[in-house]
Amino acid sequence: MMSLVKSKKAQETKLHILEAARQALLEKGYAGLTTRSVATMAQVPMSQIQYHFGSKEGMVLALFSHMNVQLLQRQSDMFSDQTLTLSQKWELACDYLDDDLASGYVRVLQELWAAGWSNPEIGKKVKEGVRHWQNLLTDIARQAQQTYGSLGPFEPEDISALVGSVFIGAEAFLLLGYDEHTMPLRRALRRLGTLIQVFEQQEKAEAR
Repeated sequence: MMSLVKSKKAQETKLHILEAARQALLEKGYAGLTTRSVATMAQVPMSQIQYHFGSKEGMVLALFSHMNVQLLQRQSDMFSDQTLTLSQKWELACDYLDDDLASGYVRVLQELWAAGWSNPEIGKKVKEGVRHWQNLLTDIARQAQQTYGSLGPFEPEDISALVGSVFIGAEAFLLLGYDEHTMPLRRALRRLGTLIQVFEQQEKAEAR
């Protein structure tokens, strides 16, 4: 019983530190973040960060993994929902873009993406995380191929590469502060959803 209480307490402390790390990263960026500032924000001794994560790098990678797993599950649940059409799933993906900007996930990803250019270990972890997203996109493209037939000159992997690049690019522009007047990213993404809906309606009409 005592061991279970200690385990629960350790997990709570770990999550508390990760939340502090998320806030610190949003305020200072990866380059400006220190384990000392996180410890101060979390109101825990430095030894707790060293115990749970070992280093600044380990702590931030744990934060990325923690957030990535949660959002992958959300996305997987949405993609596997057979009651939603492809265009409805696209609309939800557009909604999630703003959710992920607000939660700080996009900033965490982009900060580590940049850090990964000079830090092979961070780069490896980011690529692994993004690969899971790409696999989900490839699966949905394969489902679309089975439902609607030919994807034209594209393979499912081509579609997932393009969609993934579009969303990550949009996230980068939005983080830089581009507004809808200067670059209407949100509008453009949702209009792609409208095109998918038109295609669905045509397919439905032809099937009658």
